[in-house]
Amino acid sequence: MRRRLITSTLSVVLVVISVFGISLVIVETRAIEASARDRLQSEAARLVAVVEGRLVAGETVTAESMRTSAPADRHVVIEVVGGEPIALGEEPDGEVVSASETGAQGETVTVSQPRSAVTREVGRTLIVILTVSLLAVAAAVLLAVRQAHRVAAPLTDLAEAAERLGSGDPRPRHRRYGVTELDRVADVLDNSAERIARMITAERRLAADASHQLRTPLTALSMRLEEIIETEDQDTVKEEAAIALAQVERLTDVVQRLLTNSRDPRLGSAVSFDLDEVVLQQIEEWRPAYRAAGRVIVHSGRQGLRAVGTPGAVAQVLATLVENALMHGAGTVALRTRTAGNQAVVEVTDAGRGVPQSLGSRVFERSVSGQNSTGLGLAVARDLAEADGGRLELLQRQPPVFALFLLREAATGGRAAHQGRPAPGAPAPGSSAPPGASPPGSSAPPGASPPGSSASGTSGPGSSAPGTSGPRETGGAG
Repeated sequence: MRRRLITSTLSVVLVVISVFGISLVIVETRAIEASARDRLQSEAARLVAVVEGRLVAGETVTAESMRTSAPADRHVVIEVVGGEPIALGEEPDGEVVSASETGAQGETVTVSQPRSAVTREVGRTLIVILTVSLLAVAAAVLLAVRQAHRVAAPLTDLAEAAERLGSGDPRPRHRRYGVTELDRVADVLDNSAERIARMITAERRLAADASHQLRTPLTALSMRLEEIIETEDQDTVKEEAAIALAQVERLTDVVQRLLTNSRDPRLGSAVSFDLDEVVLQQIEEWRPAYRAAGRVIVHSGRQGLRAVGTPGAVAQVLATLVENALMHGAGTVALRTRTAGNQAVVEVTDAGRGVPQSLGSRVFERSVSGQNSTGLGLAVARDLAEADGGRLELLQRQPPVFALFLLREAATGGRAAHQGRPAPGAPAPGSSAPPGASPPGSSAPPGASPPGSSASGTSGPGSSAPGTSGPRETGGAG
């Protein structure tokens, strides 16, 4: 690249110098010859005037009288009418350049000089032109080398950046070279590097999330299949097989959810679902593991809540919290459902030591763990919750209380209407029940809370405030 740039630049310079140099030599040679003839013609005219003046004055024109007037470096021949030619100066050898002038008295003066004098002057001019040409070539070489380095060095740098990008190092270099075209290529490479870095990060994150999120459900599924193998009761086999199939479907949903989040976290598939069904589903799945550990998992709180979100994602978030309580907690694990404004809340708590003070809210950051684990579970769970418009928070460190906040269906009547079903608590189409009237078959007075509902919805975990169902043990010690 550099050699081509230098060669092309020098070729252009040499062509230009050759064309203009040859033209200049021809023009200068002719100009020097014309100048020499003009000088000889002027000297001849001057000598004719001197000779004519002497003749008019009646003086004799001799070599001695004209020697002081004739130039010493010229050969002068004076011819007077009726007299012998008078020669002044040394007669030149070889070719000469001469000029003649004739006066009014018939006298003729011829002035000549050797052509070698003109040739020497032309030679000096050629030397000057050649020197200037060589200096121009030297300057062109320096400029060509500098320009070639300026152009080739960025190209070499861009080639190294592309090679590094292809070898798996997507770090952008953010170098610019002051050349518009090269800077544009650098911009494209940097943008490509950033996109590849994001893609690699997303793939690594997907692999880590998938391995972490699937490890425990697959273990639970294998335990359930082992129970199917060991039992001989056909009813139990069918029941366990149905639960195992449901687990497989939820695992498929988890994988699809992880893939969707890796492509674009903003794409959601939120629907209205029964929150109790998801909570009881998780308790049923984790019952064998808790039984094997000699611990209990219970469910309490407000029933009949419907939330808006992705059931598979919500189940995965709850599975992460329940697994953390099993692995790092102690005592009874309680799942409690309640409401907070227009949100449905699921709290998970246990009687363990809780979250260390040094971690605090950092417990949701990736690779942050206080129990020598991967530190991915809670981070993935928070991502899944936020993808559905919810949030996962640590309400209390000791004993630990994690809370999953989801949008209640009651707060999205427009969504329910759009889906072709009335919002919870709204009268059925065609119903003439006045506002605040009890549902058919109910004897509760107008304005009373329905059975199983909480008056405030804000009681602490595991409490049995009026309007809430008491704790229900769903798994016992083996």
